[in-house]
Parts: sequence; C-alpha cells; structure tokens
Amino acid sequence: RAPAKILWRTVRGMVPHKTARGAAALDRLKCFEGVPHPFDRKKRMVVPQALKVLRLRPERRFCKLGDLASEFGWKHKDLIARLESQRKVKSEAFHKKKVAATRARNDAVQKVKVSSEDQKILEAAGFA
Repeated sequence: RAPAKILWRTVRGMVPHKTARGAAALDRLKCFEGVPHPFDRKKRMVVPQALKVLRLRPERRFCKLGDLASEFGWKHKDLIARLESQRKVKSEAFHKKKVAATRARNDAVQKVKVSSEDQKILEAAGFA
C-alpha cells in the first residue's frame, strides 16, 4: 500500500526481474516516501522531461501516488507530510545561511587590495 512499494512493483513489472541483469537493476532501485536522511543534504536535480506541466495537457486528469496510496489504506500520509514540512523549513534555513556566506565571501573578495608584486605572482601562477 505504500507509495514507494507501489512504484517498486510497477518498475518490477517493466524489468525482466527473473534474470540476473534485471535482479541487479532492481537491487539498484531505491524508492522512498519523502526525502530520507542521507539524501536531504544532497543537491537535487530537476528532470525537465518529467515535469507535469510539460508532459500533460491542461485538460487531462491526473493523480498523485501518495493520494492514491492513502485511498487504498496507506496510513502514513500525514506523518510524511509533517516530516517533509520540517525538512523544507530546515532546508530553507540552510539555503539562506549558504547564500549569506557566499555573499559575504564575494564582498570580501571585492574589498581586498592586492599589491602589484603580489598581482604579478598571481598572474604568473594563473590566478588573475
């Protein structure tokens, strides 16, 4: 009933899971509800080919896998939503801190004065 298990079973139906190659591919597949601990600190990527706004026409109906799973008896939708909201708050705070640090570093780089002999050394090393 869990969305991750529904997705895993769907992919298993598309993969030759009875062969060694298919079994190895399924072993590499990881499905989660939400974003668990080791991956919440990683940079995420957007896959443009998978965006709903690009793939679906506006009049088409759609559903989300979490909603479908909760309709079929998955009981943890509220828990995952709460954990995701907490993760997003932490992620936003981290991003603000990172942007401030980057801005402070860029300001410091702009303010620094380099003497002419140091500038020659930097140019010789390829840093200027």
